[in-house]
Amino acid sequence: MSLLADKTSRPAAPHADSAAAFAPEQSRAERTRSYAVADFPLPTGREEEWRFTPVDRLRALFRDEPTGRCLDWQESLPAGVTITGMSVADWQASGAAAPADRAAVVAAAHSGGVGVLDIPAEACPTEPVKVTLVGDSGDLVHGHLLIRAGHHAKATVVLGHRGRAAYSEVLTVVAGDGADLTVVTLQEWDDTSIHLGQHDVVVGRDASVKHIAVTLGGAVVRLNTNASYAGPGGTFEGYGVYFADAGQHLEHRLFVDHEAPHCRSNVEYKGALQGDGAHTVWVGDVLIRAAAEGTQTYELNRNLLLTDGARADSVPNLEIETGEIAGAGHASATGRFDDEQLFYLQARGIPEAEARRLVVRGFFASVVSRIGVPEVIGHLMAAIDEELGAV
Repeated sequence: MSLLADKTSRPAAPHADSAAAFAPEQSRAERTRSYAVADFPLPTGREEEWRFTPVDRLRALFRDEPTGRCLDWQESLPAGVTITGMSVADWQASGAAAPADRAAVVAAAHSGGVGVLDIPAEACPTEPVKVTLVGDSGDLVHGHLLIRAGHHAKATVVLGHRGRAAYSEVLTVVAGDGADLTVVTLQEWDDTSIHLGQHDVVVGRDASVKHIAVTLGGAVVRLNTNASYAGPGGTFEGYGVYFADAGQHLEHRLFVDHEAPHCRSNVEYKGALQGDGAHTVWVGDVLIRAAAEGTQTYELNRNLLLTDGARADSVPNLEIETGEIAGAGHASATGRFDDEQLFYLQARGIPEAEARRLVVRGFFASVVSRIGVPEVIGHLMAAIDEELGAV
């Protein structure tokens, strides 16, 4: 099965091309969202949203034109879980979150359709839903996938990416009231691939969504994860693991929009870097709006520099419009390998290479353990060991 090939979309709606239209945001509440490509000018790299990103390497993904290409789609679906299709027009009419940057709006316009993965209401499959997207030509591809979990459903979805491609995507995740959904995205591209993604997560009333991003491969990977709440009592957990080698740029941006009262969010991302020119970016934005009383939120980012020549940028932001909250905070730290830990292990007869492996595995363990799928955890730890073997 293959993703729907992109087709020419209808022209974008006209808009007022004025300086005010492109003025910098004073608040995340002012963030531009639109289905019209013309509402997002070509990034220059000077914009706040793009200042860490190597935009010169992404020009092809910003072009407002179809490509006629698709990725191979490999799937394993438990009983009752289905995959169908939806037109771009129907997706827009459904009230789904609109794109929030140039790459996402182009992907949405030229995806040719939306793949819809449905988990029925009250379904509780015992095996994870698995979908793997594979590129083999390095071609430019636009894609859009919608994951819907019905009310009180409980499921895990593992979405993998492999091979060679320049892939720009929109992923929409909608959890119905009382649902319990885990979505794991694995970025294991080859060293020449590019992946830009907008992941929109909508948490229903009293629902719980866990979004886990694991990024190990690709020349440039930039994922924007946006979480919002359709009613009170929802919980969003965002976890991430990334490992950058020489020349890789891995960027993760999160925006948690607390608009409904009595909701919770927790974000924890951990990354390791090695090699000259390895670069990671983590930006975590949390907005607690005036109506979001009783909010509980925390975000954490940790980065481990294994060699010289690597750079990690970490930017946590917290914007609060009401004092009636349960709690809010953030933390960020970037540091080099702890020589004392190495010395402690080596003093007990553990060879240096094995000691380094144990320290890095321990660094990632708190996040990896939250995935909850044993075969994915085992595969991920093996991949981390392989990365360490290149030091």
